[in-house]
Amino acid sequence: MTGSAELPTIMPAAFIGHGSPMNAVERNQYTAAWTEFGQSVPRPRAILVVSAHWYINATAVTAMAHPRTIHDFYGFPQELFDVQYPAPGLPELADEIAETVKPTWIGSDRDSWGIDHGTWSVLVHAFPDASIPVVQLSINAEKPLEEHVALGAQLAELRSRGVLIVGSGNIVHNLRAMNARLPDSGFDWATRFDDAAADLLTAAPADILRLREHPDFAAAAPTPDHFIPMLYFAGLCAAADTPAHVLVDGYTYGSLSMTSYVVN
Repeated sequence: MTGSAELPTIMPAAFIGHGSPMNAVERNQYTAAWTEFGQSVPRPRAILVVSAHWYINATAVTAMAHPRTIHDFYGFPQELFDVQYPAPGLPELADEIAETVKPTWIGSDRDSWGIDHGTWSVLVHAFPDASIPVVQLSINAEKPLEEHVALGAQLAELRSRGVLIVGSGNIVHNLRAMNARLPDSGFDWATRFDDAAADLLTAAPADILRLREHPDFAAAAPTPDHFIPMLYFAGLCAAADTPAHVLVDGYTYGSLSMTSYVVN
């Protein structure tokens, strides 16, 4: 017998700094990078997204065949509310994920959630035809940060089964400190913290929780919801023993980091 079995394709994984919902309908350096990312990856069997905007007191995965597009914001132009992202779901993936991460328990959400703007504002650029099944994994607010990193590592096996895993949040996300006069720059404390995150993700992702000791941590992540999706990505990198590389970086309104990362 000659030859050898073809090795499975390992899907990339990404963390996307998604910023304002308006990025869904705008064209800028960040949305251009998301578009380029979507065009560069092998076509996924499904996309699994950990979005900052599904932050609840449970660990669950969407398991509906036709997830709804959720407009989970207010005060924006009607054109944003008109956006639909009619990607199918993949109910059987919920069971596959639950089996993969045992003994960690993950429930199936068949009717309460869907695709929120942390997901679709990115995917409308990365995969505009909305033909790839999309599944979301909730962030369990009751779990310590260590468990989110560990769950990210547990999910790594899915990458060899055609699943593109994406964390969507912002490493620096302080809405109270936003300054509209700084549309394209960051405060000193924001850039210091974002640089520290970059140092770890691109060299030692397994050590990502050292960021809790950073003097700017409280200002950069006053609430954990947008920070935690990056921890899932760091767990994926650590599981593969592969550092990340920057997809695009930058800041907006002083207190939001738009930095995104990819691991291959």
